Amino acid sequence: MKNLRRKTLATASAVTLGAGLALVGGLTPAAAAGPGSTYLVIAPLGGKTDRAAARVAAASGTVVARYDQIGVLVARSGNPNFVADVKGAGVEAAASTAGLGSALEEGTTVEVPAAAVVNGTGDPTGEPMYGQQWDMPMIGLPQAHAINDGRSSVVVGVLDSGISSSHPDLASQIAKDKSASCVGGVPDTSEAAWNPTTSDHGTHVAGTIAAAVNGVGVAGIAPGVKVASVKVVNDDGFIFPEAAVCGFIWAAEHGMKVTNSSYFVDPWELNCVNDPRQRPAWKAIHRAVLYSQTRGVLNVASAGNSNWDLSGKITDEGSPNNGTPETRPNLGSECRVLPAEVPGVVTVSAVGPTGEKSYYSSYGKGVVEVTAPGGDTRFRTQGVQSTATDGILSTTYNPATGANGWGFKQGTSMSSPHAAGVAALAASAHPWMGPVVLTLFLQQTAVERACPAGVYNPVPLIPAGPNAYDAKCSGSKNYNGFYGSGIVNAYHAVR
Repeated sequence: MKNLRRKTLATASAVTLGAGLALVGGLTPAAAAGPGSTYLVIAPLGGKTDRAAARVAAASGTVVARYDQIGVLVARSGNPNFVADVKGAGVEAAASTAGLGSALEEGTTVEVPAAAVVNGTGDPTGEPMYGQQWDMPMIGLPQAHAINDGRSSVVVGVLDSGISSSHPDLASQIAKDKSASCVGGVPDTSEAAWNPTTSDHGTHVAGTIAAAVNGVGVAGIAPGVKVASVKVVNDDGFIFPEAAVCGFIWAAEHGMKVTNSSYFVDPWELNCVNDPRQRPAWKAIHRAVLYSQTRGVLNVASAGNSNWDLSGKITDEGSPNNGTPETRPNLGSECRVLPAEVPGVVTVSAVGPTGEKSYYSSYGKGVVEVTAPGGDTRFRTQGVQSTATDGILSTTYNPATGANGWGFKQGTSMSSPHAAGVAALAASAHPWMGPVVLTLFLQQTAVERACPAGVYNPVPLIPAGPNAYDAKCSGSKNYNGFYGSGIVNAYHAVR
């Protein structure tokens, strides 16, 4: 039986969407947001949003961002009946995004002492901390760099909490002219706006993708490419749907080849499209992702850290992550991780130093395309305690002190940028490849990994309980629920 949750590559659908859009060269921002709540207003595809904008005004609202490309408006209003009042000709749906901000899964950063500055060798293995980057040999990085370490014309959009522009491993790597904050749904290109303020998550992700091979700190997967900071996480650590929409459109309109999204949108980890409260967020982000694909962007996203089988029924007991968790049992294909389960997005699970599925990583046959190193700090002790160095070492930023540094994190937030970095190398070596071909190429060049037998659980002694992280893999060696088509490989991608 066909897996109803299986994602498909958005080829024909993306072309159809693109053909029906009014390309206006970006968004039309309004004045600064006024008082009240923020709303997504969904207009029909294929035309201007003039009628929807008129409905917003009639409902005592103000348009703060206008995305004619995808028929989406971001509006503000103090009218408590705005959703009911805005309905009418030119409006398909509307919903407040208040309460729909998802807390970023920040994770713990274990900082390491700053490395001494030495003369760069031009060899990633010559970086002072490379010996602690077990993830890079796993994906064939030294061999890849001997052939191609990336082209500066390839830009990877890091949709995250900002990138520290003063970090010695990243200062030369950031495409400042393509960076912006999308917090609030409206881009702000000032450098202060897209720098991190309360989180080092985006800085860590960016280092994995493109930390410079400069004799300082760590080596990135594609140090020859550029990264753009597209800030979608606000100072309270939340990602709201309007910021994600802005981020994908910004990447599309600014020539980015790849984006990385190490987050999920909506405090309910699964966005249910049959819920009128959640559906507008799905529609808006779905349209933004598909539009970006028509503009040549490959979008990569993390599968999540809930150890869920995303191909089957799920009971969500940990959402919302911005309030008191509730239990939602037996959620099916109508409920999806957003943006990871949007059609055409490359969804990435995580493995640890042994190449086995990380205990926390979500998975699912028909959902996960590939896997990559994300760290597993508990496998050595079967869950009793953590070993920090089995996480992923990358660049960090200390929000409390403003200091740049290096440190370990783990999560599918860390595996996704490995895949994005390999995709950037592939795009550098094969510049004719568009997002659909790049997706297939990532899968074809991955190193196959078979399912483990029986019930898999590397952490039976974890305090949460002996069966807390049980998982069952299904599929063949060349494609299965744990690893998709296998572990991404940088060397294979540039040959």
